[in-house]
Amino acid sequence: MDIRQLRYFIAIVEEGKISAAAKRLHMSQPPLSQQLKSMEEELGSKLVERSGKFLEVTEAGKALYKNALQIVQLMEETKTEVMDVSKGVHGKLAIGVNTFSVAGLPRILEQFQERFPNITYKIQQNESAHLCQLVRDRVVELAFIRLPLKVDDFTVLHLCNEPFYFITSTKQDAWGHDISLADIGQEPLLFPSTEGLGVHYLILEAFSRSKMQPVVVGECSDISLLMDLTAAGFAASIVPETLLDRYQGYPIHAYRLSDADGLTGSVGLIWLKDHTLSKAAQNFIEMMKI
Repeated sequence: MDIRQLRYFIAIVEEGKISAAAKRLHMSQPPLSQQLKSMEEELGSKLVERSGKFLEVTEAGKALYKNALQIVQLMEETKTEVMDVSKGVHGKLAIGVNTFSVAGLPRILEQFQERFPNITYKIQQNESAHLCQLVRDRVVELAFIRLPLKVDDFTVLHLCNEPFYFITSTKQDAWGHDISLADIGQEPLLFPSTEGLGVHYLILEAFSRSKMQPVVVGECSDISLLMDLTAAGFAASIVPETLLDRYQGYPIHAYRLSDADGLTGSVGLIWLKDHTLSKAAQNFIEMMKI
């Protein structure tokens, strides 16, 4: 039997007559009678018996009718769900997020949820370089990363540039003027991230362009700990503006570094080139472009 025959049988049971069921199904009576006969032969059971002008459903027919209703309903629900997934109404959105990437991510996801309330989420946090690999491995479809990185394999939607800040503990005297890398060349620094990755690389590159060697006392990829250590006076640090927005209230002084130093962070949303994205991911990208 197939779903079409089950629909036929449901109509026969509910109409009580072959002629009425055929009319409901917009078909002639003989083919419908033949379909009923074919089902009875396949199942080896009489499904309906004639009783006067109407058909009486046998016990076997009642069992088939009950299950046919469930099967047809499940088929309709499956069809609707598949269509909704193809439209991005249902499905899962898998996103990678760099620690420093997007301060407004909660609001972005809230906006997307308002448009597509039935989407579920898989969100993974990691360094930008590792997020690129997660996208290559199809673990996540999209990732917010901090540039520059080698992104030949990806399509990149540039989101913003942001300045960097020099931060110190409030236990130290406040600086009364604008800050440049030259001013802090001898300050002991605790670098965010780890060597060769993301923000760490950007800071070193900026010092290198200024022909300076920073005094690095350590590196810390745990941002909460880095802020705690800075606030305690262990060392100063250099961080992107996003981090300050996220960790407000710490007892620190924050000084924006001079634009002349060229230390700015670029944030982008990436996905694999020549790869078909889920409709949910496509809808998310379109929202980010607005």
